[in-house]
Amino acid sequence: DICLIPTSAHGTNPASAVMAGMKVVTVGCLSDGDIDMADLTAKAAEHSDRIAALMITYPSTHGVFEEGIVEICELIHSHGGQVYMDGANMNAQVGLTSPGNIGADVCHLNLHKTFCIPHGGGGPGMGPIGVASHLVPFLPDRKSQPKTVGAISAAPFSSASILTIPWVYIRMMGGDGLTEATELAILNANYVAARLDPFFPVLFKGRQGYVAHECILDLRGFKSVTAEDVAKRLMDYSFHAPTLSWPVVGTLMIEPTESESKDELDRFCDAMIAIHAEITEVEEGKIDKLNNPLKNAPHTALSVIASEWTRPYSREKAAYPAPWLKEHKFWPSVGRIDNVYGDRHLFCACVPVNAS
Repeated sequence: DICLIPTSAHGTNPASAVMAGMKVVTVGCLSDGDIDMADLTAKAAEHSDRIAALMITYPSTHGVFEEGIVEICELIHSHGGQVYMDGANMNAQVGLTSPGNIGADVCHLNLHKTFCIPHGGGGPGMGPIGVASHLVPFLPDRKSQPKTVGAISAAPFSSASILTIPWVYIRMMGGDGLTEATELAILNANYVAARLDPFFPVLFKGRQGYVAHECILDLRGFKSVTAEDVAKRLMDYSFHAPTLSWPVVGTLMIEPTESESKDELDRFCDAMIAIHAEITEVEEGKIDKLNNPLKNAPHTALSVIASEWTRPYSREKAAYPAPWLKEHKFWPSVGRIDNVYGDRHLFCACVPVNAS
């Protein structure tokens, strides 16, 4: 009943293990983002008679290809455990390798991102689950698999309306097209990492200095500006912020996938570099540390057209910090809010039962 999970894992991994009745034992990671093999070896030996599985994501959530992934799978198997691979980052595997080649026993394939279902808005976290041949008897099909526990949801084969989209995508792309998409996802992430590393250090890189399908930018070195400030300021540049403070607090995780053109990647990088220049102004004391475009971001249309403007920077700098915004501008509808206060002071927006 022991499930080993690296500290870099998606939060859903320990949640899933606990829901399945397992006890989670965390495994540490090294400074370069890889799993600490010494820690994994020690904990596998300590819990050898109780290991059910290791849950692991490949490439890792730190945005690198775990070089010891095959060795990791073999170690778990030597203790009688199974390897459950989180398929969230399959868009860096398809056409180049596979969970089966690596040694995983189970892998769920989220249809978002890799298979053309939109990624965002909280879902849909669903898709096929692939298993090695020795686990086929346990699949949720009561008719042909006598060892099954049965369906775990009301729809054993998931949502037919959603499954048609990835099916059409796979048929249209073909094997070569899917492989090219994987290569472009990796290329795009490394392009962004290379352009932004001189301004925002890339936290984790592989041994050759490259990332996988995503890169984590470290903003913890700034004294007066936080990663949240940068995330909010990106809205003034017409960008939705990338993943904020996860898997490392004080960072931004950039995951461009294969779907963005070089022009769009350059526009994003240009925005980030321009924001770095704004950060430098704050850090050097050229502008107030509390009353500046980053701390006040995002700027709504109503705030910019208000009759009174008391901030120590221009309205243009607030709302049009880059030239392309004069032609294509997204206006945030809400200004800065206190996220922490909202997280800690919940209220129910439901209609009371007695009101119906």
